[in-house]
Amino acid sequence: MPTHVVLLRGVNVGGNSKVPMAALRERLERDGFTRVRTYIQSGNVLVDSRASSAKVASTVAGSIAEEFGVDVPVIALALADLARVVAGNPYPAEKDHKRLHAIFLPGEPDAAARARLDELSAKFTGSGSNDSLKVIGSTLYLHTPGGFGISELAKALTTKGRLASLNGTARNWATVTTLLAMAEE
Repeated sequence: MPTHVVLLRGVNVGGNSKVPMAALRERLERDGFTRVRTYIQSGNVLVDSRASSAKVASTVAGSIAEEFGVDVPVIALALADLARVVAGNPYPAEKDHKRLHAIFLPGEPDAAARARLDELSAKFTGSGSNDSLKVIGSTLYLHTPGGFGISELAKALTTKGRLASLNGTARNWATVTTLLAMAEE
């Protein structure tokens, strides 16, 4: 049965949008998903289902809203899609996996979003930042050699008020590769 990696945005961060992973696993099993497993508490779920990734995402979002009263964006990727994200890494020389992030977007950025990304990239590069980004499909790869926590580009990309098409969910590269390994088991 196909495996999907399900990414929840903004759960269990700073005491907000609490979704207990054990209870979520139980709920998703009741919903008919098989081999439900989670990785850390920040909203990484793997499920097996014959449904499309879009259907998996909508079912999980609905279950979370019903079970926990939390409305969170959910992105689901088939195993092959996550494998393409990993294979397409434009920063393969970065060995510190906490300095590379994949921001999974709800779809491919439109022209306005791409223009905004170009503007942000130029702004921070022009101010001496070593941070960079590259969009491939619906994944924004963010390289922050100085660290994500102090990156002005990362802050600009993850601040409320950005374009809706850029409202994705970020995972550091260590998490991305761990999720792929788990999905391939």
